[in-house]
Formats: sequence, C-alpha cells, structure tokens
Amino acid sequence: MFDFLEKQEPGAGGEIQLTDALRSLAGRRPMYAYVFEGRRYDVGDRLGFLQATVEFALKREDLREPFLQYLEGLLGQMPDDRERGA
Repeated sequence: MFDFLEKQEPGAGGEIQLTDALRSLAGRRPMYAYVFEGRRYDVGDRLGFLQATVEFALKREDLREPFLQYLEGLLGQMPDDRERGA
C-alpha cells in the first residue's frame, strides 16, 4: 500500500487520497474488505475530528462527567442568538 501512496498524484483538495491509491492497488492485487458496523468518523475533516473527540470523551468513564461540566459551562457562556432574532 505504501508503494502505491508514494506514487499517487494529489487528488481531491490537492491531497493524496487513500481511496485513489486503493483503486490503483485493486487493479494489480487482490483486495479484501471488512464490513464495519458502527459509527464512522472523518477525522480528516475539522468538524468530523471534533465530533469524534467529543463523542469518545463522553464515552469514557473517567472523562464523561468533568467533560460534560466543561461543555455545560462553555454553553452557558455563549450568547443565545435566538434571543436576538438571528
């Protein structure tokens, strides 16, 4: 796989795309897949990275309560745009 990534031209967004390299690999060698059940996060995307971080933190027993308190405090400091008609 790394040989294919090294030779891969930039694709979408000017980045090397793993999917493009996988497509090249599939044309030359057998490929196998795993059917994944669960939530997928796009951590290459800023919003996806934040969503994954928050959800994983909330699932951790040692972080859930202090992180919830942090989020509630943060949200309490945010102006409510709905009150201003925004």
